[in-house]
Amino acid sequence: MGHGWEGVVLKLMRGKDFTFTVTGTEEVTEHFRRVHFSDGGMLARTGVHPTMWVRVWFDNGERPHQRAYTLVDPDPEAGTFALEFALHDGRASDWARTAGAGDSVQATLQGTGFTAPAPLPSRLFVVGDPASLPAINSLLAALPGVPATIWFETTHDDAGRLPLRLAADRHELRRVPRADRGRRLVAEVRAALPGLLDDPSEAYLWIACDTATTRSLASWARKELGLPKERVNALGYWRAA
Repeated sequence: MGHGWEGVVLKLMRGKDFTFTVTGTEEVTEHFRRVHFSDGGMLARTGVHPTMWVRVWFDNGERPHQRAYTLVDPDPEAGTFALEFALHDGRASDWARTAGAGDSVQATLQGTGFTAPAPLPSRLFVVGDPASLPAINSLLAALPGVPATIWFETTHDDAGRLPLRLAADRHELRRVPRADRGRRLVAEVRAALPGLLDDPSEAYLWIACDTATTRSLASWARKELGLPKERVNALGYWRAA
């Protein structure tokens, strides 16, 4: 399967290509599926860091189709990891629904990296949804002693069964049902965050949800709350149709 112009660009940017093979699957909920892989030698070659992600290529006829996914429980010695799929309409979700042991996909590792905020924040604020759940878990694990408040946008009633890895003594979860194309999430964060923010220079805000929501909250946090640019990490994970 060719990767089209996107693959050419990634190759020019020194992207590394690998083949992943499915070793098993788990249906976490009706709308969330975990797929386990052997890594094709990737982790031994590249190492592992928090929030590490790869671009996975899915067959879509003559048009290449790639999506980025965060590695779950990567094990360099065993050469294994998992990917978690929030299931919706789309080629990647269609593939995940029917994936079975022995199936394979191609992937490109390029552009991933993680730098812990320095100095470490006195408090972490996270805004995300099921699409960014693996990255949220990896971020919380990378900052184990930092208290965190997490706004987690949900779409389905079974969201309470999603595998958020929270520490009861320092992580506060605020579930927000998705409404009005993400505007409810924006409103709840804007209403609550100022009262939780003691010193903008000592906080760290990490946002990863739909593109419009992510941009809105990141701009507001910098311009109106006064969070320094280096204390806001914002990445739109998907576009609302």
